[in-house]
Amino acid sequence: LNRIKVDIKKKNPLKKFGTIKYFAHYDASIKIFRNYPFFGVGNKNFRNECGKDKYFNKIKVNNEVIEIFNFTDILFIKKNAIFVFDAHSKQLEKSDLILNQINISNNLSKINSFDLVTMPINKSVIKKNFNFNGMTEHLKKINNQETLMLMKGEKFSIIPITTHIKFKDILNNFSEVDFYNTLKKIIHLIKKKKFIYNEIIVLGVNPHAGENGTLGNEEIIMKKTINKIIKDFKFKKIRGPLSADSAFQSTNKNQLFISYYHDQALIPFKILNKKSLNHTIGLSFNRLSPAHGTAEDIIFKNLSDNTSYIQCMLN
Repeated sequence: LNRIKVDIKKKNPLKKFGTIKYFAHYDASIKIFRNYPFFGVGNKNFRNECGKDKYFNKIKVNNEVIEIFNFTDILFIKKNAIFVFDAHSKQLEKSDLILNQINISNNLSKINSFDLVTMPINKSVIKKNFNFNGMTEHLKKINNQETLMLMKGEKFSIIPITTHIKFKDILNNFSEVDFYNTLKKIIHLIKKKKFIYNEIIVLGVNPHAGENGTLGNEEIIMKKTINKIIKDFKFKKIRGPLSADSAFQSTNKNQLFISYYHDQALIPFKILNKKSLNHTIGLSFNRLSPAHGTAEDIIFKNLSDNTSYIQCMLN
C-alpha cells in the first residue's frame, strides 16, 4: 500500500496547522479523539504541521501520524493514530478545492460509516463556478438521498422544511402531499436515530398561523395533514400549526420545532441557544457542522468561540 509514516520529530518550516484561524478547532479535535482513529482531510499544511514535535508536545499527545494516499489504506485503521489525506492541488481553483475536500470526506464517511464534521465555508466562493446552495443540498445530490437540516440546541431543536432558497420561492411547491411526506420522513428518522423529542411543534407559514384561513389556506392544509399523520402513525407528540411569533416563549431541550422556511426558526434558534450544531439527517452516516458561519470579520482578533464545533465532536 502507498502509505508512509510522518516522523513527528522531524523539523518542518511550515507555520500553519491547516489554517491558523481554525487552530482551536484542530486542537480540540485531537484532544477529544486522542484514543480513537482521527482523519483530517485538507491541504498539505495540515499534514506538515502534524509532523511538528512542537505541536504535539504542546497538547501532550504522542499519537502516530500516518499519511494516506489511497482509500484502501483505511483498511488498516489503527487506534491512537491521526490519519491525514492531502486533498490539495495547485491545478484546481479554490471552489474546486473546497468541493473536492467535501466529496472526498463524504466518500470516506459513506464507505466506512464514519461521522463527518465539516467546517463553515464561504458558499459565495463555490457559487462563482458551481450551482451550490449549501451543504445540506449538496450532500443530498451526491448521495442521492433526501436530507433534512436538524439544528440541535441545548434549549430546543428545529427543522426547516425549505433551506437555502429565495423567499419568494418558499411556497411554490407547497402541497398537502409534499407536506405529508416530509412529516412522515421526519418521524421515521426521529425513530430510526432514537432522538428523544417529547413534543414536535409545527409552525404556521402566515402571520398568526393564518387567522383561521383569512390570511391564507396553508395552515388549514397543515392542520389536516398533521391530523392525518397522528392517525396514520399513532404519533401523538406532534401538534400545530402554531403562530411562530409566540411559539418560542417557553421551550425545553426535548422540543422540536418544524418551520416551513429557514429564517422563521433559525432566528430564534440562534438567539436562544448558546450550544448548538447542524446535523444533516437522511444520510447513511452522521454529518455535523458548527451552527455558525466563517466569521471572517473576527479572524486574528481573539474573539472566536469554538463551542459549537466542540458540540459536533462530542455529539
